[in-house]
Amino acid sequence: MGRVLALDFGTKRTGIAVSDELKMIASGLTTVKTPELLNFLDKYFKEEYVELVLVGEPKQKDDSASESEVYIQEFLKVFTKKFPEMPMKRVDERFTSKMAFQSMIDSGLKKKKRRDKALIDEISATIILQTYLYE
Repeated sequence: MGRVLALDFGTKRTGIAVSDELKMIASGLTTVKTPELLNFLDKYFKEEYVELVLVGEPKQKDDSASESEVYIQEFLKVFTKKFPEMPMKRVDERFTSKMAFQSMIDSGLKKKKRRDKALIDEISATIILQTYLYE
């Protein structure tokens, strides 16, 4: 059984979360600078069996595509060329950043730690993964 990996793609950095092999638990893995993302994924896929990659799909409230979708589409083209056998799905990521920030408050993180954008991206990826796992 393989893991499911989720990406909260950003132009500067990308949050990454991964499931356990039973696909029951979503855990934040790391945040990677986006220019280094494909190399990170290549190495990770060689070390761990990943059977599906989820990529967040940012949408506006009216269901239209977010401005960042242009960059995500560019990434997806390169991703599918580099990893043609890897299944990929899109998951609606509306409000994940707000949910991530709220979870940081709820867990009692200090204000200084809540300003860590990389942590917000990693938590957002975890929320994307949880959304998929619990559907």
